[in-house]
Amino acid sequence: MIEVEIEDEAWTVALPDAAAVVERAAAAALGAIEGDVVVLLTDDAAVHDLNARFRDRDQPTNVLSFPAAESAAPHLGDLVLAFGVCAAEAEAQGKTLADHLAHLTVHGVLHLLGRDHVDEAEAEAMEAEERTLLASLGVADPYRPHEPS
Repeated sequence: MIEVEIEDEAWTVALPDAAAVVERAAAAALGAIEGDVVVLLTDDAAVHDLNARFRDRDQPTNVLSFPAAESAAPHLGDLVLAFGVCAAEAEAQGKTLADHLAHLTVHGVLHLLGRDHVDEAEAEAMEAEERTLLASLGVADPYRPHEPS
């Protein structure tokens, strides 16, 4: 089950089908894996607070992944996305908000499944998996060089 909670209405003002975009991207990333994921679409202030409390980084970020403990199965974990950061990144990178949201959702779910990008080999493998999953959703390669808008 994929549950999408929209805390900041800016998401649906800018992207009325935000919940559907998240559900589709999360389902693609999960594939045949059974498990529950909760995705919170919120504002920069909420993500800033979580980033400071749980990662010692005093700033907002685009997406945070919180993997669940194995004892919480079938719950795999939670994702939290900041509207302002995501919207600004999409604009700066010349992407639609929907495509950027799909990418960050896939990226976050892969983290919940244990993927990481700490070293170069892991990063390349994770990016390749993201490219494949996003292509299946009709989303262009998020790592292609782009012209800032």
